[in-house]
Amino acid sequence: MTEITVAALQCGFTPDIDRNIAHVARLVREAAARGAQVILPPELFEGEYFCRVEDEGLFATARPTAEHPAVLAMQSLAAELKVHIPTSFFEADGPHHYNSLAMIDPDGRIQGVYRKSHIPDGPGYEEKFYFRPGNTGFKVWDGPADSARAKLGVGICWDQWYPETARAMMLMGAEVLFYPTAIGSEPHDTSLDTARLWRRAMVGHAVSNVVPVVAANRVGVEHGQTFYGTSFITDERGDILAELDREEEGVITAKLDLARVKRHRAAFGFFRDRRPELYGRLVQDI
Repeated sequence: MTEITVAALQCGFTPDIDRNIAHVARLVREAAARGAQVILPPELFEGEYFCRVEDEGLFATARPTAEHPAVLAMQSLAAELKVHIPTSFFEADGPHHYNSLAMIDPDGRIQGVYRKSHIPDGPGYEEKFYFRPGNTGFKVWDGPADSARAKLGVGICWDQWYPETARAMMLMGAEVLFYPTAIGSEPHDTSLDTARLWRRAMVGHAVSNVVPVVAANRVGVEHGQTFYGTSFITDERGDILAELDREEEGVITAKLDLARVKRHRAAFGFFRDRRPELYGRLVQDI
């Protein structure tokens, strides 16, 4: 079997971690009831998006992977429902802090941890105060067994703007790309709406890599910052298969035929016609 059903969750969050985890859990159950095998919640769903300000007291909310409440809850849920849940969380590793993701498999085990590679720094998104750049490199994991072990690649939010992230995961064998996100209004420029740019960037990854893309964002207003949702799933041609609007909470799902995707990717020849010997400039500092 080469089909896989994927889901993205979209919801708003509060300062109450237990409430947030319970809310995500309800949506995970809904997605699983619709047949989803890989279910993507938004970035840092443990609470409000705290990176809008620099507050040293917030470092106390980070936890090691094996102790984080969001990770533990999703492990239990994944084992019960027999699904994969890529789980974003604020990780503490000794004196270091990361914006991380645990890939949880249908047995509730952590297949591995990815630490966000690209860390933004700007008004309303001051992540460099909190997070070290990831030191794991990009990651690709085995997906559901009944989909011929589809390979799953995951980038986190700001990673999604970089074509190098998507291409690197594709060269590692990814067959579906997932991007958990927390993005919305720009406090320094209220006239700037990046929602359409955000989507176009990832649709571009889908087209140029001939790969389905799943993106999950949050919604709601947090301390004057509005998160614009618009979560979506696109096929390998960049056509939108399912989407949510700027305000609604809920679940979207789509069934992907990975055998068809593989044929289309081969036919386009993007990977056949690559010229790595010409790309040295890409790994040089400006």
